[in-house]
Amino acid sequence: MHVLAVLNRNGGTLRNLDTDALAEEMKNIFEAAGHSIEVRCCAGAEIVPVMEDAAKDARADVLLAGGGDGTISLAAGLLAHSGKALAILPAGTMNLFARSLGVPQDLHEAMEALAQGTVRKVDIAKADDTYYVHQLSIGMHPQLIRLRERMAFRSRIGKIIASARAAFVTMVRPPKLELELVLPEAKMLATTSSLAVTNNLYGEGQRLPFTDRPDGGQLGIYITHARTRGEMLLFFLNMGIGRWRKNEQVAIHQSTEVTVRVRSKVRRFKCAIDGELKPLPAETRIVLHPKALRVLAPESPGQPS
Repeated sequence: MHVLAVLNRNGGTLRNLDTDALAEEMKNIFEAAGHSIEVRCCAGAEIVPVMEDAAKDARADVLLAGGGDGTISLAAGLLAHSGKALAILPAGTMNLFARSLGVPQDLHEAMEALAQGTVRKVDIAKADDTYYVHQLSIGMHPQLIRLRERMAFRSRIGKIIASARAAFVTMVRPPKLELELVLPEAKMLATTSSLAVTNNLYGEGQRLPFTDRPDGGQLGIYITHARTRGEMLLFFLNMGIGRWRKNEQVAIHQSTEVTVRVRSKVRRFKCAIDGELKPLPAETRIVLHPKALRVLAPESPGQPS
């Protein structure tokens, strides 16, 4: 295959690495596996036009995206319903979609695994006009991101510490939203501190929230009922050990589509799509697109990483 790699120099952990040296190592690994490869490195401010050009390149069979969650989500959206496959170099903080595909978290191991990988089809979700691979969230998660962005950090560990501090503040002072959810078979009213609509259901027993079935064909709809500090603490503890279905603080639904309407009078809320803050419309329609994204993943993914 011909692989076209785009590395965001300012994305995720790549900002602290020699991307030119990484590009050279990548070329050696993929060429040794019998592929041809071109690597394009760019600054974060240039990532959108560079990624758009790469997605349109007719010579490429695979677009390999390296950077944080925003970079991966951008690439996936450009490749949905196309014949080109997405490969992920996991250079973000959590790399949740890469974990779902069984991609090793070490960069060298990831490149080795991808060079020997195969192409398969997985699901992708779409909120109005925006595709996403992990989740759309309203309430606590966007608030956590907003608080974290006010803190100074320079490394992956620093970002994790900042996230923990922001999570504590969010737990003490959670938001409150009035929502209406319209599914094909039902309509629900919910007063909640957090709503997440995920691209397939989270796996059980995992310390991080990601799906273990990226081609499962269902949106996961997670409505948090926790309101008091004690309930919030239980919610975060259960989340930390990957307990979702037995978590009394969360109601879980699944569907192939859902419309979310904000009934709260105060419209200061935002949403987060694959970790990026976005404006929250009064109404958002979310639809799952089954097996609409081709991905290059390790040949025998086994359990997600």
